[in-house]
Amino acid sequence: MFSEHHHHVSRNALVVIAVVVAGAAIYWLRDILTPLALAIFLAIMIDSFVRVLKARAPFLPTWAPMPLALTISAIFFGLTAFLIADNAAGFATQLTGYGPKLDGLLARVAAQVGVGFPASIDQLLDRLNPTRYVGTIVQELQSFASNAVFVLIYLGFLIASRTMFDRKAVRLFPDRHERHQAIQLFTRIRNGVERYLWVQTVGGAMVAVGAWAIMAAVGLDNAIFWAFLIFVAGYVPIIGGAVSVLLPPLFALVQFDTYWQAGVLFAVLNVVNFVVGNMVLPRMQGDSLNIDPVAVLLSLAFWGALWGLAGMFLSTPLTVMAMVILAQFKGSMWLAVLISGDGDPLRGESTGPQGEPTPHAHAE
Repeated sequence: MFSEHHHHVSRNALVVIAVVVAGAAIYWLRDILTPLALAIFLAIMIDSFVRVLKARAPFLPTWAPMPLALTISAIFFGLTAFLIADNAAGFATQLTGYGPKLDGLLARVAAQVGVGFPASIDQLLDRLNPTRYVGTIVQELQSFASNAVFVLIYLGFLIASRTMFDRKAVRLFPDRHERHQAIQLFTRIRNGVERYLWVQTVGGAMVAVGAWAIMAAVGLDNAIFWAFLIFVAGYVPIIGGAVSVLLPPLFALVQFDTYWQAGVLFAVLNVVNFVVGNMVLPRMQGDSLNIDPVAVLLSLAFWGALWGLAGMFLSTPLTVMAMVILAQFKGSMWLAVLISGDGDPLRGESTGPQGEPTPHAHAE
């Protein structure tokens, strides 16, 4: 009994040490791994799109779904880039005219709070000395541009080599049973990531449309740009909700001379986020995202510390992948249980499509 207990303790300790070492390696190799992870993420999205086209458009030739999915995705990302560039230019131009209003808002806040703030935004900027951050911002922009290029390169090679995955799986797992288990594991990971993407995309679109409607109703400048920013930020847990609720009202305070527009935006955006987050998304998610909220928060902090903004964007999909992989091994099953929302990381996968039991063989 003591020997078995000691064996379990040693194995769990090895798992913890392996996680720490893997985290250090992921951090050191972040410049290489971040573009690859984003490319894999995009490849899963495109592959899902291909399978949707095959299912919904059976009249297409067998070779057509992949080129069509790539073309539609390229058009979508191109329009997205154009939308950002076009609206960001106008947004930056309008910001230059907000100086006097910012001065007035700063003075009113200082008078109401009773704090000796600088008399103008220029004096505040002088105190903050933002020039010291310019170098960091430029480096981040350069890093983003170079990462985007690497992501596209990785994505191209992943798509080009996808036809060889089946042959590689045969060579990696000569035993039919082991190969079947590996394919099942990959399918679970892919399905979990796809379900997360579906839920976040539909939920983010609902919030963005509702936000655009109220922003356009009150006359907030660049409503389309703000709606798109809210949609993209929705893929980042917690931070996305804060962006959608706080930033538009703050800019409404700068744009308008009265406060009611900011108050209306703040109230309605909170209502929209509450309805979508607490009524719509739980019905859509069902059994698809069985992740503990604390695990989501810790994952956001962990991957954000390792990979920055890209890590925050990928934190939930990576957590889904980690939970599915950890659940396959007895030594790490306890970690999968802690990550899961209800203590059953294999929920919804214990039965096959016809209700028959599906065996889950855990590796030692």
